[in-house]
Amino acid sequence: MIILKSPREIEEMKPAGQIIADCYREVAKLIEPGITTQEINDFVAKHITKLGGKQFTKGYNGFPAETCISVNDVVAHGIPSNRVLADGDLLKLDIVAEYGGWFGDSCMSFAVGNIRPEAQKLMKVAKECLDLGIARALPGGRLGDITSAIQQHAEANGYSVVRDLLAHGIGRSLHEEPSYEHIGVAGKGIRLKEGMVFTIEPMINEGTFHITIDDDEWTARTADGKLSAQYEHTIAVTPDGPLILTAQ
Repeated sequence: MIILKSPREIEEMKPAGQIIADCYREVAKLIEPGITTQEINDFVAKHITKLGGKQFTKGYNGFPAETCISVNDVVAHGIPSNRVLADGDLLKLDIVAEYGGWFGDSCMSFAVGNIRPEAQKLMKVAKECLDLGIARALPGGRLGDITSAIQQHAEANGYSVVRDLLAHGIGRSLHEEPSYEHIGVAGKGIRLKEGMVFTIEPMINEGTFHITIDDDEWTARTADGKLSAQYEHTIAVTPDGPLILTAQ
């Protein structure tokens, strides 16, 4: 069942999203060659607490850290470690925060130092896919309007869209209905209604859309070892258009 939120409840969701946005603004100053993914994770964990929020990821279904940090061919759910970031790495940082019983969820890609032009283009197209999807989160539309826009733009640029990791509704739980892939047909799928709140989080791969999962049962990688980029926002469907609750 999809849980529709009232205008008041959407307002109550904003602080969790803005805590995440502030984390990205601050951690962006630290991401450079030589820092470890564990140091990034620890900074974000402390910053969430400093802003009055609660971390949720650590311990969720056994996940061992407060953030997911995925580098290069890791698509998602990368586990922070003592890995030192190198010049040219492509980093994905996924942050979840809870505030007042409401959740926010977002992911951003970062270039570490100087990355190759091909990686820069992948990041650019992944962000464009997110923006195109958000623009179609309109009352009366269909979920396929969002997913088809993402798929068409990614594939027009020679990339693929991950199928096996899903976007989701969000509210007082991190994962609510609907759960959905970022591929589809315009005019098809669930009808979008005012009060729906969900993530849009396309994972765009340089090569195949197929992924593999490491022995840790979390780390998802591209099956061909090529790069992946991702951007994600929590959005609400409103009469005035899509409202990005995790906007920076």
